[in-house]
Order: sequence, then structure tokens, then C-alpha cells
Amino acid sequence: MRHKILSLTLALVAASWAFRHAEAAPDNHDREGVSITACTEYGNWVNARSGERLSPARLFADLNHRPIILLGETHDNPEHHRWQLHTLAALQGRFEKLVIGFEMFPRGVQSALDEWVKGNLTEKSFLKKINWRKIWGFDPKLYMPLFNFARMNSIPMVALNVDRGLVSRVGAEGWNSVPEDERQGLSDPAPASASYERILANVYQSKRAMKADDMELGGPAKTQKKTAADDETISDLMQQPSFKRFIAAQLTWDRAMAEGLSIATRKYSGALIVGVMGTGHLSNFHGVPHQLDDLGMADSAVLIPVDVNEACDKLGANYADFIFTVKSPAHSGRRRARLGIRLSDERAAALVDRVIPDSVADAAKLRKGDRVIRAAGLEISSSGALIEIIARQAPGTWLPLTVERDGVEVELIAKFPAQQKQEP
Repeated sequence: MRHKILSLTLALVAASWAFRHAEAAPDNHDREGVSITACTEYGNWVNARSGERLSPARLFADLNHRPIILLGETHDNPEHHRWQLHTLAALQGRFEKLVIGFEMFPRGVQSALDEWVKGNLTEKSFLKKINWRKIWGFDPKLYMPLFNFARMNSIPMVALNVDRGLVSRVGAEGWNSVPEDERQGLSDPAPASASYERILANVYQSKRAMKADDMELGGPAKTQKKTAADDETISDLMQQPSFKRFIAAQLTWDRAMAEGLSIATRKYSGALIVGVMGTGHLSNFHGVPHQLDDLGMADSAVLIPVDVNEACDKLGANYADFIFTVKSPAHSGRRRARLGIRLSDERAAALVDRVIPDSVADAAKLRKGDRVIRAAGLEISSSGALIEIIARQAPGTWLPLTVERDGVEVELIAKFPAQQKQEP
């Protein structure tokens, strides 16, 4: 009898695991029993599979047996970081030992994180020591409440990531082209599922379209309805070597964080390990959860904040374990900033090929032939790096630029208008 009970238990565990890791089917939601008010009201914990509203007590009771909890975010959304802080505070009140791992930090700055938690660094010296503007670049005010929470409560902070240079190298050369002793200790990532590859294909296609549009950083981004022809284009794209390297780079990033979390569970025995990272690394249990599974840690929990306007669409789609409904700031959907230059096709440098008349760049006195070598104090090694920095600029900000012009460094200021004009 005991043997039968054990067999039944193992079968139920296997069935639960299989359901969680099934391929996502966003167009085949099971809406039966879903509470519509739970996903349309602000401030609710919701079971992402059933749509059931959960009380905090019930939610955290469910999380009691999870060794790893993963908290998603959109990096520049302050509401997401407020949610993370409140969730961390709730977890800290329920678990005797807590450890927080962060996507933002490469492992090389771990000693600085330790010094920060011990209280040996001021905020200014901490950000300088970790070289925040280079390793992450988002407004530190979004993250300092989380860092201060860890420091105030003597909670260890763990650097989950590897140096971005490794990820970039994999993206350029492929994983197998990087010698084993230069992989910063990472093991081979688990292959991406078919659905993750397709999601990444859409991301890759969008990045290419954005870069093509941003090669002339003056006009509006072009968005079109998806068509059957687009599907054919994505299918073709997925066969390209450059896309396969793009996947390899993403898997390297995912694997690094999963291994960082796994190492933390061994180093801090008996502690709850919480990972803070971008939602793209967590949604649909791709990314980091998939790599954790491959490392033998299939019982992590994925918690993601979702805007009330989108929350109902996430239910029943194997999107996460639990979601929390938030109201994102009105500016989160604003159009990206436009500098007003056309960049050359040269990959190794941000070389200005043309300045759009009456643009921000024109007002800043940028010229054709200028090579942008620094923006916001960050070194610019490629056109893509400049595009990313410009995209993060809020209306009304001033962006310091250093350009090389005729062999001489020239300092300029790009002043973005308080409210950029919106085309109809």
C-alpha cells in the first residue's frame, strides 16, 4: 500500500512539472473558473493559471517550500521596483534567512556588494566602485531602495551575472567558439525550446527593425500589423547564423543567472534565494527557470508584476506562477527619444553619416563625420550602444556627448525637448 501511495505521489509531481513546463499556448487560454475582477483590479495577487485572487497569507504559504523565488521587472518601470520592495519585505518577515540575487551585477563586483551590505560604503562610493553607469545604466534611484533594504536588514546580495563582454562575444562568435577556460566558469546552457526560439526571433526581428529605423534617428518608429509574410520572414530569420548566435548569447545570459542562483543555494544553506531580473528572462518559464530545471532545480517560483490592462491576457497561458496587478506610469508607453542622426554601417563605431535638419542633433552642433565616443559618460564602442542610451532618455533630459572630430575630442550637449511631438 505504501508503495502505491509513493507511486501516485511521484506521478502527481511529474504531472505538475510537465504542466508547468509545457509549451506556452497564449491563444488557447482555459477561461473556465477565472475571476475577471481579480485581473482587472489594481493591487491583486493572482494565480496565473486559474485566475484566482489570492490573499498574501495564502500566497506566501504556497511559497514556503520554494527554495528560489524569481521576481520579474521592466527595468525602467518604478511601479515594478516598488512591488519588488514590498514583496521582499513580506518575504523577509516570513523567512528566517533571505538572500537576494541581482541580474544587474556581474560577478566581478561581488566584493563591493559585500562591503555595501556591511555598511562600509556610502551610496556614492558604492555606485562608483561597481561602475553602475557602465554595468547597468538605468537610473540608480529605481534600485537603491532595494539595495538599502538589503543593507538595513543585513541580507546578502549576490551578483548573478557574468561580464557583458562574454555575452557579446558569444553573440558575435557563438558559444562553441569561446574556449572553455574563457567562459567565466559557465557550463553548457540547456538548448532553447521551440517556443522560446520563436519569441526570441520576434525580439531579434524587432531589434533589427529598430536599428534600421534608428540608423536615421529622427523619424518615428514604424509599426505594422503582423502578416503571414512576417511569419515567413521569421522562419527564414531563424535559420540565419546571426540569429543562432543571438540565441546563444541569450542562453548564456540565462545560464549565468541560473548558475548564480544555484551556487547561492549551496553557499547559503537553508536560506530562501530571491532573484531580481527582467521579465523577459522569466516569462513562460523560458530563460532562467528553464536553465534552473536543467540544473536540477525545478521547483522555483516565478512572480511577475503585470499592468491591469494586460493581466487578464496572461491567465491560463503558462506565463508565470503568480502575477501582481499594477498600474504602470503613464509615461511608460511614451515614444523613444530621437537624436536626429543617421549612423554609418560601421559596426565598431558610432560614426555620424548625416545630421537631420532641425533635430536635437542639429541643435547640439553634431556634424557629419563625427565619431561619438562617449554618451552620458559611458564609452561608446558601437552604433548599437549609442542607440540604447538614446532610447533611455526621458523628455527634457540633457545628454552629454563626446565626439571625435578631426582627431580632437569635442564636448557637446544634446537637449531633448520636454515633450517630443507625436505624429498622428
